Amino acid sequence: MISYLMTNKAHIIATVAFTLGLWLYWDGLAEAVLRWELQAEYSHGYLIPLVSLFILWEKRFQIFADYNGYSWWGLPFIVVALAVLMVGEISALYMLIHYSFLVFLFGFSLTLLGSAGKHTWVPIVLLGFAVPLPYFIEVILTAKLQLISSQLGVEIIRLCGIPVFLSGNIIDLGNYQLQVVEACSGLRYLFPLMSLGFIGAYLYQASWWKRLFLFASTVPITIVMNSFRIAVTGLLVDNWGTEMAEGFLHDFEGWLIFMACGLLMLLEILIMERFTGGRKILQAFAVPDTGPDQLKAHNVKLKLAKPLQVIIPLLLLSIFALNSITGRTEVIPITAEALVDFPQQLDDWSGSHDRIDDEVAEKLGFSDYVMLNYKNSDYQHINFYLAYYASQRKGLSPHSPKVCIPGGGWEIADFRRTNVGGIPVNRAIIRKGTQDQIVYYWFQERGVAVANEYLKKWMLFVDALLLNRTDGALVRVTTPVMGNESIEEADLRAQDFIRLSRNQLLQFLPSYDLEETK
Repeated sequence: MISYLMTNKAHIIATVAFTLGLWLYWDGLAEAVLRWELQAEYSHGYLIPLVSLFILWEKRFQIFADYNGYSWWGLPFIVVALAVLMVGEISALYMLIHYSFLVFLFGFSLTLLGSAGKHTWVPIVLLGFAVPLPYFIEVILTAKLQLISSQLGVEIIRLCGIPVFLSGNIIDLGNYQLQVVEACSGLRYLFPLMSLGFIGAYLYQASWWKRLFLFASTVPITIVMNSFRIAVTGLLVDNWGTEMAEGFLHDFEGWLIFMACGLLMLLEILIMERFTGGRKILQAFAVPDTGPDQLKAHNVKLKLAKPLQVIIPLLLLSIFALNSITGRTEVIPITAEALVDFPQQLDDWSGSHDRIDDEVAEKLGFSDYVMLNYKNSDYQHINFYLAYYASQRKGLSPHSPKVCIPGGGWEIADFRRTNVGGIPVNRAIIRKGTQDQIVYYWFQERGVAVANEYLKKWMLFVDALLLNRTDGALVRVTTPVMGNESIEEADLRAQDFIRLSRNQLLQFLPSYDLEETK
């Protein structure tokens, strides 16, 4: 047992400062825990803080042995952390709040422990692997991994002599079709495996390049093994039907593949040690002797960290400012009419309602939406889609079609930003085989049309601060290029429809000035 002493005053001030910090970040941390519960990709998050505390406990003797007083260098980190926290709260980007908390911990450790705080850096960095990604980044990663895993999985199936066709994320086996959904993208392996790789690299007593290689290998291992799982599922379905891709067997395959990923990482270490070190696996992970540090740590006295006397008022001021900002009741505009009432007749265009699958709709998280398939007297077609979000504070926001399009088997042949009817829009020509389509889309943010996704995020931050509003919408217009027409003709049709529907659209979405909406 460590017999170190702490002055009562130093102990009280340190405890008060850390408690205020937790209070300040409580809502952001609670949101992270909620994501751990709701999303299987982050279910490993419950274990990360426990592992981090264990590593910190193992480092206690080194911390006490190297402790020689506080440091003022932690104060700038805490100031930066609090500034980022405010930006994250206002813009509803929880990732900023979560990473701000890690910077706060780093600054607090440096302030309290001085140079000895370096022993807390690894446990703090490890906490970063429990931070959920923003939804829009998660969607991009999911889409990319789905495509890569589908392509590799199909190649493995072909190596087994089975004819198969891939269209986006849909694997066509002839008698059966398999869709590589979001849950099979590989994120459920990637995040836990990267956490495991980081912990393994830390415990691995080897040169830096071996540790880096072990950690970096988690990404290709995830992709290859997830592709292998998809291929195995395809082979089982081809022989015994779609039941092989559902229920307990499908989930059990997932556990087996994850265990196989861990074994591959262990095999890497065995190979590296076989050709470079010659050590056995237990020797490679031997815990360093802490005997000398334990002797040095005897009767260590914690000095009063004077920077905390500055940090505590700063934290109190931040709590007051944060309550003033977040305590405001967000302005949630009430749309004049439900989107389902969007006109089905626009001049020569007659529309019929289409629906989005309930599971997909839940994933998109919109407040309301409408999808209409229009047809004119020349039997030309337009698909109109409008998704409205009454609030984007919880991180849910419109998904960019540019990310989602490839998942349906379409290739983006051309993409550019342009202007139609005085509004900025994104225009894409998408292609599947010999079929082309023209896609126009833009974001309607509190009455302002914007095409650039990054500008959209900046506007969200500014309007959340100044207007206390975060409502927004995605508008998408799609038309196929008919066999008897050119791309230019189809393009003009889509542009004409945008101009035609623009006035109706503005009547259904809140304007920048809410008085105009009433």
